[in-house]
Amino acid sequence: MVIIMLGAPATGKGTVSSILKEKLGISHVSSGDIFRKYSAEDTELGREINSYLKNGNLVPDELTIKMIKERLNEKDVEKGVILDGFPRTESQAVALDEILKESGKQVDLVVDLNSPKQELIDRIITRRICSKCKAIFNTRLNKPKVDGICDNCGGELYQRDDDTLEKAEKRISIYQKETKPLEDFYEKQNKLYRIELSETTGIMAKEAADMVIEKFTNN
Repeated sequence: MVIIMLGAPATGKGTVSSILKEKLGISHVSSGDIFRKYSAEDTELGREINSYLKNGNLVPDELTIKMIKERLNEKDVEKGVILDGFPRTESQAVALDEILKESGKQVDLVVDLNSPKQELIDRIITRRICSKCKAIFNTRLNKPKVDGICDNCGGELYQRDDDTLEKAEKRISIYQKETKPLEDFYEKQNKLYRIELSETTGIMAKEAADMVIEKFTNN
C-alpha cells in the first residue's frame, strides 16, 4: 500500500497522514522531517540542506531522491507507506516509480489536498510543533489545551523558522510552479483523488482521512 499526499504547504498533509498512519497501520514518511533532521546536524550534508531550507527553496532532486530511497529501504515501510512531501517534481515521481518497482510495489493512490491561499498562510503562521513528539497544533484552528504545551506528551510547542509570512508566500509560489504539474501526471494514471480541505467546505483533517480510507477501500 503506497499513498502519496500532494498539496501546498499547510493543506494538512502531515495531519491527515498521521491519522491515516494510525488507522491503516502503515508508516508515514515526511520528506520535510527528513530534511530537518539532516539540517540540524553539523555535517557537510546537513549544512547543504539547511542552505536550501532557510531560504524556503526546494532541496535539489538528486539529493532528495537519494535520501528518500534510503528511507524506503528501511524495514518499517515494508507493509506500506504514506509519502508526505515527496515526490515534488515529475522527475522525482519517475524516480519513485523505479524505486518502488525494485521491491515489486507501485503507487496506489495520490491524494491531492487543496485549500484557499489565505487559509494556507493563516495556518502556516499560526502553526506550532511539539519539540518532543512532533505533534502539530494551531493557535487558531487546533489549539492545545494549555498554551504552549503539547496535549499528547507535555512537550514545549515552538514555531518553525520557516513558518513566517514571507517564507509562506514563497513556499506556496514554489509549490504552484514546481509541484502542481504532478496533478496531471497522476491524473493521467487515474490515481489522483482531490479533496477540498477548507473551513468553507467543512472538510478538515479527520474528514479528509475518512474520505481517503473510503476511496482506497472502494478501489
